Amino acid sequence: MALLSEAEIEEGLNGLKGWERKGNEIFKVYKNKNFVESIGFVNKVAILAEKADHHPDVLIQYKNVTLTLSTHSQGGLTGKDFKLAGEIDAL
Repeated sequence: MALLSEAEIEEGLNGLKGWERKGNEIFKVYKNKNFVESIGFVNKVAILAEKADHHPDVLIQYKNVTLTLSTHSQGGLTGKDFKLAGEIDAL
C-alpha cells in the first residue's frame, strides 16, 4: 500500500474524531472508567487489528489507552492506518 500525500493525510484526519498526527504516525487517547475497562477495550482492538493484519502500538495507563498507528513497512501513513482507526472508533 502506498504512502499517503499530505492532502490525503489531512483528509483522513478530518474524517476521524480525536486522532492527531505526530510525524509519520497518528494517535488517539481513549479514556475509560477504570483499568479493567481499558483492558477490555484493548482486547477488542486486538481482534480488529488481527483481522486487518495491521497492529497499533498500545500504551495502557490505568484509565487511558493510547493507540498509535503507522504502516512501519512503508515508513509512514497509508490507507490501512485510517481504515483501522475508523474501525476502532466504531467499537
